[in-house]
Amino acid sequence: MASEEVRTGRFADRVAMVTGAASGIGAAVARQLAAEGARAVVLADVNGDGAAAVAEGPPASRALALDVTDAAGVDSAVQDVLHRYGRLDILVHAAGADDPEAKQRIADAAVEGRPVELTDSLDDASWRRVVRVNLDGTFHVLRAAVRVMRPRGAGAIVVIGSSSAFDAPVGYPHYAASKAGVHALAQAVAKEVIASGIRVNLVAPGPTDTGMAARTPEALRSTFADPRVRPYATPEEISEIALFLASDAAANLGAVLLANGGRFTA
Repeated sequence: MASEEVRTGRFADRVAMVTGAASGIGAAVARQLAAEGARAVVLADVNGDGAAAVAEGPPASRALALDVTDAAGVDSAVQDVLHRYGRLDILVHAAGADDPEAKQRIADAAVEGRPVELTDSLDDASWRRVVRVNLDGTFHVLRAAVRVMRPRGAGAIVVIGSSSAFDAPVGYPHYAASKAGVHALAQAVAKEVIASGIRVNLVAPGPTDTGMAARTPEALRSTFADPRVRPYATPEEISEIALFLASDAAANLGAVLLANGGRFTA
């Protein structure tokens, strides 16, 4: 009889789920979890085909289409992980949404040398879309993860937030507000569930070279140019921070870690 494969690495035998795993930071996290010994890595993304493409590479990976704004769908996906693998050890929540139209309007104002004027014309649909994905989606994912981790008395959750929660970019109120809400939500949940053996930490990236950044107009990207700091982090660099927080090395850490190239500190 063939012996079972012995996995090694800092995530050996762990069962993990990553949202927003079709690209960017989520994809980098998923690949690294698998490379460092995870027994199973579930890649969830609203772009199911994209998640499946990422899952083709690493071993022990499985993809599924998931819209984090669908509370019932999130519950079902996390329960499926529990039924298939018996537990959920690590959850990295990287799913999020931006507003390309608002970015273009900010860029246009910069090119034309005029003040940004967006709030008074920001429509309800744009506001709700960003808040539903970023804030409501984070609540759905955290709630579902806690439901399966609390009975076991163990688990590590890492949320990908944003430095925008601190520096509140001009002309981007819905995104900044949604991410500030994500930070407060994660910290409130962290203080509640630590007594159940569950750690919740958050990474707040600055400019990062993801698909979201690729949709940023060049006139706006250029505003990030600062000779004192690196312009854009790679997804892999942010992934390293997220996975440190998910690892046993961070067992005594409760934090919001700024990963913004040193632009500012909280």
